[in-house]
Amino acid sequence: MDKKRVVVGMSGGVDSSVAAWLLKEQGYEVVGVTMQIWQEEPEQELEENGGCCGLSAVEDARRVAAMLDIPHYVMNFRADFQKYVIDYFVEEYLIGHTPNPCIACNRYVKWESLLKRGMEIGADYIATGHYARVRKLPSGRYTLQKSATEAKDQTYALYNLTQRQLAHTLMPVGEYTKEEIRAIAGRIGLRTANKPDSQEICFIPDHNYARFIEREQKGAVPPPGNFVTKDGKALGQHKGITHYTIGQRKGLGIALGVPMFVTELRPDTNEVVLGGNEEVFGTALSGDKLNLMSIPDLEGELEVTAKIRYNHKGAPCTIRKSGEGRVFCQFHEPVRAITPGQAVVFYNGDLVVGGATIVKPGKSESGGGKGHGLAE
Repeated sequence: MDKKRVVVGMSGGVDSSVAAWLLKEQGYEVVGVTMQIWQEEPEQELEENGGCCGLSAVEDARRVAAMLDIPHYVMNFRADFQKYVIDYFVEEYLIGHTPNPCIACNRYVKWESLLKRGMEIGADYIATGHYARVRKLPSGRYTLQKSATEAKDQTYALYNLTQRQLAHTLMPVGEYTKEEIRAIAGRIGLRTANKPDSQEICFIPDHNYARFIEREQKGAVPPPGNFVTKDGKALGQHKGITHYTIGQRKGLGIALGVPMFVTELRPDTNEVVLGGNEEVFGTALSGDKLNLMSIPDLEGELEVTAKIRYNHKGAPCTIRKSGEGRVFCQFHEPVRAITPGQAVVFYNGDLVVGGATIVKPGKSESGGGKGHGLAE
């Protein structure tokens, strides 16, 4: 039987480099692909971006591929990255949401676009260096299982993959810890063995989101407005809603004598709501664009653990559908900073049940305790 061909997305980092080596060791016919996703920018800025977006990524990946004796190609995905990641990122901030561009990039670029291109060159699978594991359940459905190392687990950022994508995905790195991956890289002599991990958002190397949005919008961004209390009392002036996110305390530029946090963004009135720490906590949320993995549909109520951001440890909750593609989540205990635009991902043990995009914090008739009485 012919060896299965797999296209490995090689970012030039240690994880994808070792993924390619592991798959070759397992007998796959491995083809390395570096995705060109950066936009037309000065060469110096591209170099500074690093990670999966910098020019150095291509050279590092090319050298690793040569060492592994596998073919390597650079494929242009600039248009898809602009449409599905950058444009989405900007639009979400403009309506007062805090988006997660890595989730959009994974779903629409690193998987959908790469899988399509991979199939065109005869690949059976695509593979990445993500810390997660693909599992086929007895029901025939595919889902993700948390990686062998909880500290590096990336299932949260991958919850939106489809059944078709999962069926054609390999994630060999998910069986190892980061330390084990670096040790393998060192043992086989990979030049990327000690390369630092890429930054969180690769296309904003200086982490100044507001300035990036202003540049993309050519200055057409929300103007300064009022900081207000939840009942509308003016407290001072903010710089524009794109500068803020739920739960933020630092960088507000206002002194009120007591610690204050962003509790809500109101784009319709251009207001940023401030409150005490207790006002940052919520008991429920509503989400849309529901994507289910381990189950075909959500019938009735289901007890799960939910993560509301990448570094959230997870909280017990009850979920139910609240409309087509919509979900309502009731937490057993209040959770901090439920943020519209971020993902909520549901787990049953270490398996991903599914996830959705947070639309808004919700309320429950039961006041946030365990039980029924769900209401939006």
